[in-house]
Amino acid sequence: MGRRHVLLGSAPVRSLPDYVAAGGGSALALADRLGAAGVLDELELSGLRGRGGAGFPVSVKWRSIAGGGPEAGERFVVANGAEGEPGTFKDRFLIAHNPYQVIEGLLIAARVVGARRALLAVKASFTAEAARLTDAVAEISRAGWSAGIGIELVLGPEDYLFGEEKALLEVIEGGDALPRQLPPYLHGLFTAGPRLGWSTHASAAGASADAANPTLVNNIETLSAVPVILREGGEWYRSLGTAESPGTIVCTVSGDTARHGVDEFELGTPLDEIIDTLGGGLPSGHRIGFVLPGISSAAIDAGAIGVAASYEGFAAAGSALGTAGFIVFDERTDPLELAAAVARFLARASCGQCPACKLGCERIAELLADGRNRPLEVPVLARRLETVTDAARCYLPFQCQAVVSGLLPRLRTARRSGPARALELSPIVGYVNGRFRYAETDRPTTGFRPA
Repeated sequence: MGRRHVLLGSAPVRSLPDYVAAGGGSALALADRLGAAGVLDELELSGLRGRGGAGFPVSVKWRSIAGGGPEAGERFVVANGAEGEPGTFKDRFLIAHNPYQVIEGLLIAARVVGARRALLAVKASFTAEAARLTDAVAEISRAGWSAGIGIELVLGPEDYLFGEEKALLEVIEGGDALPRQLPPYLHGLFTAGPRLGWSTHASAAGASADAANPTLVNNIETLSAVPVILREGGEWYRSLGTAESPGTIVCTVSGDTARHGVDEFELGTPLDEIIDTLGGGLPSGHRIGFVLPGISSAAIDAGAIGVAASYEGFAAAGSALGTAGFIVFDERTDPLELAAAVARFLARASCGQCPACKLGCERIAELLADGRNRPLEVPVLARRLETVTDAARCYLPFQCQAVVSGLLPRLRTARRSGPARALELSPIVGYVNGRFRYAETDRPTTGFRPA
């Protein structure tokens, strides 16, 4: 276990010839020889799981899109690079390091599911990454790799929910980042039928009223792994990591550590080893209080810091691996203030379509914010946490429930003392001198900004 470079080489890939010299393009040719069934079998053998947070088996997802026959309509594939969750910087790092590998994976996916259009979605504010992708697409198109498949770059808004796959489809069709009711494999892009979403859009020319247009949405890291798996073999990839979590994962470490960073590790590597390697431990005199795996999963206490960074390891610890974005908080961190910061971020990020989510997340944030000024109404908070996910269109309220519920036992007994840290979680926007920079902050060395 430990640091293992499968997706990240020693230096960024600057041109298509450089990528070809390192074996790039061979997976695309192999995919043509294997055919869709052969590629799917290789992915199943590899055990690759989606790196967007859910960890869903990739082969199962691809088969669901490829199946159904022509009556299901057009197929589309989308590379989701719209990351905005506090604590993660891996997708932009991968694009900057090797955009050609991302696009090769996207093209393989398009050929396997029979898509004629492939879309790369990133935030408009990711100017450097968008430029890298634009140049790489042009090189790949000139080389003839994308024959028969149109590759389009989609620049989206800053909304946190732009990264949610159903909201992502809305943005691609020209709408706002508002999640639809049905997932992309059931109701995809440019359909003629009802979307059960916030608004309607024009359908694809000649589309059948019954066509679902199944759409494959995969994270940037997931697609980057596909060419490597085909080149080296599914069995080789499964030999890395653990039995339930094969392969490697790109991790981000931020927060109160001595430094910040992004790198790739074999799944199953102990969390404390990842934090020490990327973060250099904590400054002298401080120790770890909590580690938050993004804002989707329960915090890891200091006593469990040796947990294996794998899907099963984090599940056993009562949390989830998510996107492997680890925000480290030192011993000064009040669990009440941490819960309040997460709830506040999610309440602001809510799109407002679901009353239980909008009102529930807001009320939870209010209860936690008041907790320093008067006794915390724990029974009221617990009831709100039980209902916050009712009729939700997306995973956002489940995130609020997971993080705050995980901290609830500490909130019941915590004696609040010491000065508040004014924690405010923000997405990462850049990396300078070993520290991340954050959205709307003038404190680039902390990762937290004043409320």
